Amino acid sequence: MASADISDTIQQVKPSVVVVGTYRKTDSPQFAMRGTGFVIEGGNLVATNAHVVPDGNEPDSPALVIQSRNGSGETQVRRAHVVNKDREHDLAVLRIDGPALPALKLRNSESVREGQRVGFTGFPIGGALGFSPVTHRGMVSSITPIALPAANARHANERLVRQLKGKPFNIFQLDATAYPGNSGSPVFDVSSGEVIGIINMVFIKGSREAALSQPSGIAYAIPANYLKELLVKSP
Repeated sequence: MASADISDTIQQVKPSVVVVGTYRKTDSPQFAMRGTGFVIEGGNLVATNAHVVPDGNEPDSPALVIQSRNGSGETQVRRAHVVNKDREHDLAVLRIDGPALPALKLRNSESVREGQRVGFTGFPIGGALGFSPVTHRGMVSSITPIALPAANARHANERLVRQLKGKPFNIFQLDATAYPGNSGSPVFDVSSGEVIGIINMVFIKGSREAALSQPSGIAYAIPANYLKELLVKSP
């Protein structure tokens, strides 16, 4: 594929990729990044990983927000609200305040094949490189089954334990390096920009590479069809 085509796709995807974090006026810094998200549906919903979203519901908890850029490149911070979570597949859907943002289309991830060229865009190294979206390119090197561990002991309920024992699901293994901060990044087809998966840098990588002493040049993604299912279940 010509590099110009990939460049066009990146420009198409970037306006839909946002920083997910928390904001509290009395904190220093006031904004704390937690991961990446991307806009879907009508432009007021954001998809990310469930582990990116804080559990705190106390009155003094920092506000959940997203940070985006408008057409002029100016940074905007918007309040976000959790619509639904799927802890088994580590996915979350947020609703954001304000005008609609450009949305990405979700592709049927059952159509994904090993060897397919993909890209993913997010904010690696927790924003240490700045809050400008960074794109990596690679291919789907394997479609392989996995079961995700619970985020913590509170989430290790009986239903999840049963899933871990007998109901693994397929994930995408990519021959590209993703970093902390890339969690929640959209994995997209390089020709169309349609999302086929969501980068996961905590649960999958931790369970599949626990025996490795050094980080590998591998990234993992949750297929987009699980996000589609979560949207159907969302209020």
